[in-house]
Parts: sequence; C-alpha cells; structure tokens
Amino acid sequence: MKPLLVIAAMALVVLAADQATLDRGQKEEGLTCTPCHSLRLVHSQRLPKATWNKELDKMAGWGAKYQDRDALLEYLVANYGDDKPPSPPAMSADGTPKKKQQ
Repeated sequence: MKPLLVIAAMALVVLAADQATLDRGQKEEGLTCTPCHSLRLVHSQRLPKATWNKELDKMAGWGAKYQDRDALLEYLVANYGDDKPPSPPAMSADGTPKKKQQ
C-alpha cells in the first residue's frame, strides 16, 4: 500500500509541474501574442508541435520577444495541438453562427 501512495504523490508533483508550465505559457501568450493577434486567431489553429515551434520562430523574426518561449510552446501544443478538436464557430447573441466579415 505504501508504494502506491509514493507513486501517487510523485504523479501529483509531475502534474502540478505540468500545470504550472501551462499557466506560465498562457500568461506568455497574453504578453507576447496579443499585441499583434487576437486570441481567436491563435486559438483557431490546430498545429503539431513542430509547426507551432516554426510559428514561434517566425514571430520572433518579426520582433516577438519571449520571456518563457518553452512554456508558451507547451501551452500551445497542449491546448491547440493538431490532436485537439477544432474551435467552435463564433456565435451571435441569438445563437446563430456569426457571418465572416469581408
């Protein structure tokens, strides 16, 4: 029984560390991405890790300054990776899909 408790405690520490990284990544998203992009644009993407990595490199080339790039990458992959379902369409107040602006 004691070994199971030790394993469970270790698993909680690992999960907490992962959540802390994701929290830092979300904060980094707000600091780094939103000066130029809406969160809707970022969150509508479903990219594999390698492609998110290339996107972050591209944004850095255009002047994005990261304080915690690794956490941002992990956050994007965990929440908007290619294995995640697509984001739902934008809805108007009456519950109908919003029309795309032209």
